[in-house]
Amino acid sequence: MATEWKNLSEYDPTSVPSGQGKRVGIVVSDWNPAVTDKLLQGACDTLLKFGVKEEDLLIEHVPGSFELSYGAKVIIERTNVDAVIVLGCVIQGETPHFTFVCDSVTQGITQLNLTSDVPVIFGLLTTLTLDQAKARAGGRHGNKGDEAAITALKMIAIRSNYQ
Repeated sequence: MATEWKNLSEYDPTSVPSGQGKRVGIVVSDWNPAVTDKLLQGACDTLLKFGVKEEDLLIEHVPGSFELSYGAKVIIERTNVDAVIVLGCVIQGETPHFTFVCDSVTQGITQLNLTSDVPVIFGLLTTLTLDQAKARAGGRHGNKGDEAAITALKMIAIRSNYQ
């Protein structure tokens, strides 16, 4: 569903599994920090609200969105997390760079989800303008970080059902 008709921060709290005892990695891009800092805050606040302890949040910063896949891969391979959330923001400019970065991150995260036992949650904003990004990072459309955190908890629950 298009974000225009859905608030990213709206969810039924009774449908969200507990995060108690879970460890979540978050890889956040330092590019566009006015947006990504808010995405990170939304994800952390939501995970804490549902029982993940602050000491069980593993936060790593990467320079840009292109590096999100590698950051997630390192966390999966070298730590013991139940899920990884990637957060970033790519805003279309005048060159095809936007398309290359968005496609690469999408493919990288998909590949990690297909080859790893740890769910990797796609929290990359791909917008045409900074205003659109801000609207999805705590603005009128809610916060994609909240949505990514809820998705992580639900995917952890699915994984736990089959262990």
